[in-house]
Amino acid sequence: MIDAQPLARWHAYIEAPDHAVLWEMLDPHAVFESPVVHTPQRGRPVVHAYLASADKVLGGPDFRYTGEWLAPDSAVLEFETEVEGIRINGIDMIRWNSDGRIVHFKVMVRPLKAINLLHRLMAEQLAAMKPAG
Repeated sequence: MIDAQPLARWHAYIEAPDHAVLWEMLDPHAVFESPVVHTPQRGRPVVHAYLASADKVLGGPDFRYTGEWLAPDSAVLEFETEVEGIRINGIDMIRWNSDGRIVHFKVMVRPLKAINLLHRLMAEQLAAMKPAG
C-alpha cells in the first residue's frame, strides 16, 4: 500500500516553504544526490542546506510538478520552471522511511544549460547560507 502522507507533506512544503518543517521531514541520516555534485551529500544538516537552497533557486511562481509516479515508500516527481530565462525540466526522486521521513533525495535536471545555471546559482546560495567566520 502506498503511504501518501509523506508526499502530501512534501507538496505542502513546496506550496509554503518552511525550513523548520523541512528539517522535521528529513531523517537524521538522509542522503542528497545533486545533478552537479559527484558524491552523495550525507546527513540532515547538509541535505537541509541543499533543499532549502533549491527552494530559493528553483521555487517561485513558475515552479510546478507536471508528473508523479508513486511506489509504497517513494515517489518520482517531474518538474518544470524557468530561471533567468532558461526553461528547466527535471525530476525529484524521493524515498522515505517507515516514519515518513525523507531518507534519500535525488535530483536530475536537463538541459545542459539549465544544469550549468543551477550549478552557479546553487553554489552562490549555499555560500550565502554559511555563517561568516
